[in-house]
Amino acid sequence: MEQEQKNKNKRDEEQNDQRPQRDGGESGGEGGGMPRFSFMWIYILIGLALLGLQMAKFMGGSQKATMVEFEKWARKGQIERLVVINNEEAQIFIKKDSLVSPDHTNLKAELKDPGSKLPQYIVNIGKPEVLETRMKDINDALVKDKKAKLIAEYDPQTNWTATLLTYLLPLLIFIGLWLIILRRMGGGAGGPGSQIFNIGKSKATLFDNNTKVNITFADVAGLDEAKEEVMEVVDFLKNPKKYTTLGGKIPKGVLLVGPPGTGKTLLAKAVAGEAGAPFFSISGSDFVEMFVGVGASRVRDLFRQAREKAPCIIFIDEIDAIGRARGRGAIQGGNDERENTLNQLLVEMDGFPTDKGVILMAATNRPDILDHALMRPGRFDRQIGIGRPDLNGRAQIFEVHMKNIKVGPEVTALALSEMTPGFVGADIANVCNEAALIAARRNKKAVDIDDFNYALDKVIGGLEKKNKIISPEEKQIIAYHEAGHAICGWFLEYAHPLVKVTIVPRGLAALGYAQYLPKEQYITRKEKLLDDICMTLGGRAAESVVFDKISTGAQSDLDHITKLSYDMIINYGLNEKVGNVSFYSMLNESYTRPFSEQTAYLIDQEVKIMIDEQYDRAKNLLRDKRKELDALAHALLEKEVLHRADLERIIGKRPFHDPTPGESAHVAEVEPPQRDDEE
Repeated sequence: MEQEQKNKNKRDEEQNDQRPQRDGGESGGEGGGMPRFSFMWIYILIGLALLGLQMAKFMGGSQKATMVEFEKWARKGQIERLVVINNEEAQIFIKKDSLVSPDHTNLKAELKDPGSKLPQYIVNIGKPEVLETRMKDINDALVKDKKAKLIAEYDPQTNWTATLLTYLLPLLIFIGLWLIILRRMGGGAGGPGSQIFNIGKSKATLFDNNTKVNITFADVAGLDEAKEEVMEVVDFLKNPKKYTTLGGKIPKGVLLVGPPGTGKTLLAKAVAGEAGAPFFSISGSDFVEMFVGVGASRVRDLFRQAREKAPCIIFIDEIDAIGRARGRGAIQGGNDERENTLNQLLVEMDGFPTDKGVILMAATNRPDILDHALMRPGRFDRQIGIGRPDLNGRAQIFEVHMKNIKVGPEVTALALSEMTPGFVGADIANVCNEAALIAARRNKKAVDIDDFNYALDKVIGGLEKKNKIISPEEKQIIAYHEAGHAICGWFLEYAHPLVKVTIVPRGLAALGYAQYLPKEQYITRKEKLLDDICMTLGGRAAESVVFDKISTGAQSDLDHITKLSYDMIINYGLNEKVGNVSFYSMLNESYTRPFSEQTAYLIDQEVKIMIDEQYDRAKNLLRDKRKELDALAHALLEKEVLHRADLERIIGKRPFHDPTPGESAHVAEVEPPQRDDEE
């Protein structure tokens, strides 16, 4: 008995091993689960059933006959029974002894069988009045021949096929369309959120052992300080006991803050790749849905899945889509689904303990609009600022991207980094890609420095407009305009020295531009800002000095200096009359001006005085350097592009200290300094 019981248990185990297993309750998953049931089979079966009914109607056993044949058979007395169906067609039953008549030679053999209960013929009678008239004539002839009358039987039958087509088919079409709409309302085919019954499920993409993140810290360049911060997160995921035994707690949330293109998402993926832990990736907009409660439900489902996969990382990109401060832009008296989603996120971040190994990472480039409750310790404990890379950081990024392209021996990452101050990782990737495309277009075997220079010009100024026709008069105005910028930048102590000036049209509206050499600095003095304004006004001042007229070519310059002037007075407190005040945060958080009309009038007056003073200063400088201005403008008209060496040859060396080789060249337009909250 014991041996039989063992054999039985062994057979049961083998059957269980062969039985398809379900993965997480979902059919049709990997691992041999049962196939997912599809509603398409229901549609196919219904269509086949309707087709079968139609085929049964047209492929019945009885043969078709005409009214002439019917009348001939009736007058001969061969018809035993006549049944009229719904006043549309008549079933003809032939007498048994008449089936051998030559009139029925073409009749099917199965219909000649005396035991068959099917009518031998079916006749379409047309209008009932026609049948009655013919029946009267037939019966008169039968009475005359002393034969029995033929009495028609009327049988009203229900046409089930027509009924199904009339009532059931529209209903099935409506149900099918409704099911298709419901399948699409969850965000498209595929994924747990695509079905209407799973609309509250998380749409996060899971990267685990099957779909491992292959990005590591070696792929992230120029973010040395940020990598040191997140190394602690990686170390915790690998060795959690190292911290828990000492009573330490890993931060629940890590917020990556920085301008677009600086590598926030790339850094989060590198953390997952280094740790080898499951990585849930989702965008903040994936929580936003038109249905009430869907966003909160997806947040709950996301954290439930994360607890099951712990230790793991949840990464929410662009968290400002749901993390915006509550009360901003809310509809009075209405339901704000975004606030409900944020409330659920706040609850979930407090709801899981730190020793479970669930770490939430998020990225945003707008930290100023996030809710304060989201930023407090215990939720996002750690904020990692990812700024624009410095000289060495840009060189590292260039080295990463230059591994994938063939470059010439004269191209170095350090030289390229000196030419691109202020560029982020995305900009550098774009420059490298453009340089490779330009070299391929020129049929080169490697990308040289000329290709990178052309790519930089294209990225900074736009596509070169070789076919744009400019009149000689306009070209002369453009040359003096750009020469005015160059002279002011060359002879003002705190202005950026010029590297290149060109009058080649680029982009949609740029008719020329100048490229400067700014220092890598983080604190800007008032004298530096005033020199920047003076240099920016140098183009219009040159037009006024030379032609005694001005043009619309200085529109972008005026935009820049107007914003910079108001920033100096309103935000930086660099005006003596207005005083040491800053309205930056107050202007962003309120819908009204945080100062009186008198202060607004004073600010406007001081801005105008500041710009007028620098404009007069630029004109006086250009009058003093009129000889150099004319020489530079004529050289531009002749060559169209001038570099730093050309300027030194034409107007002499710059009389002030130039940046060292580690301080590099940048764009034509003067960029405003960083605000205090970004430093």
